[in-house]
Amino acid sequence: MTMLRNERKPRLPFPTREVRIAGGTVEQYVIPDEKKAEVLAELYLFDPVPSLDEDKYDLHAGRKFKVRDFLVIRENGMNYLVSPYYFQSGGTVIDWMPLDFERRERRRG
Repeated sequence: MTMLRNERKPRLPFPTREVRIAGGTVEQYVIPDEKKAEVLAELYLFDPVPSLDEDKYDLHAGRKFKVRDFLVIRENGMNYLVSPYYFQSGGTVIDWMPLDFERRERRRG
């Protein structure tokens, strides 16, 4: 059976902390460093899964980051893989671009 996008997902086996955002709060998982690769492999939507040491560009924040700095939030019964700038700009995994994306955009601009 295919999972629908809006179906609730099980909670991850990590503690969470509440983070205030505009309009309410979300839960942010506290993921130990030694579990980050496992969580990334589970939640990453694309193939191949990047290395934790890979640099990515957050399209919404306009900044680069190390994949290992990702966050996972829980909101509306779903787990979301997000950039470390999520609370400032809202970038989720679908907004993670290759690092050269920034350079290509500057050349176009």
